[in-house]
Amino acid sequence: MPSNCTRTTRPPNGNIIMDDLYREVIIEHYKNPGYRGHLDPHDIQFEDSNPLCGDHIEITLRTDESGKITDARFNGHGCAISQASADLLVESVIGKPVEEVKQLNKEYILDMLGIDLGPVRLKCALLSLKVLKAGVYGLGEASDSLVE
Repeated sequence: MPSNCTRTTRPPNGNIIMDDLYREVIIEHYKNPGYRGHLDPHDIQFEDSNPLCGDHIEITLRTDESGKITDARFNGHGCAISQASADLLVESVIGKPVEEVKQLNKEYILDMLGIDLGPVRLKCALLSLKVLKAGVYGLGEASDSLVE
């Protein structure tokens, strides 16, 4: 992983072992994403880019008649943080109602990643959530306020 992909600090509890485990999870999801692809047909689709670094994410979802997400995929390119975050996120929303997905916030992503991120890498990590929420809300454009 390039050295500029993450900037972390010592965890508040000082648990370096857990920090290392979370980093390994990020690298594994980056190198071997389980949910990379494009669903065709799909019910929901949205894509966006991070203009600061060029990361790009597209998310496609299938839903059932009750509004539950039955399948999800992401596609795109970017740093390890953006791609691992997308893979973890789409995996986590399968089986959830769309209404529940609308309530997800940045803490949800940060908890999944499990490491401290600087401001620039935070945008990378949150890109997939911004794309997902813009899609489930049916918006024409994504806004940073979606992830707060």
